[in-house]
Amino acid sequence: MPHILQPKQTILKEDDVKKLLDNFNISLSQLPKIRLDDVSLPEGAIIGDVIKIERKEGDETNIYYMVVIA
Repeated sequence: MPHILQPKQTILKEDDVKKLLDNFNISLSQLPKIRLDDVSLPEGAIIGDVIKIERKEGDETNIYYMVVIA
């Protein structure tokens, strides 16, 4: 169970990853990286997965994306 202060993290589906990359006109390698051994990763994450992170900052929820690496 994640800590109450930990941001919500979800693994994106393959079609959502394609939409994200097309929308920002970037490649997977241009996303920020997160290591597979990071304790904050959602359960079941594997190398190459894109993680959507929803971080609450004040009254706003900011969304970040990271790709899982070895």
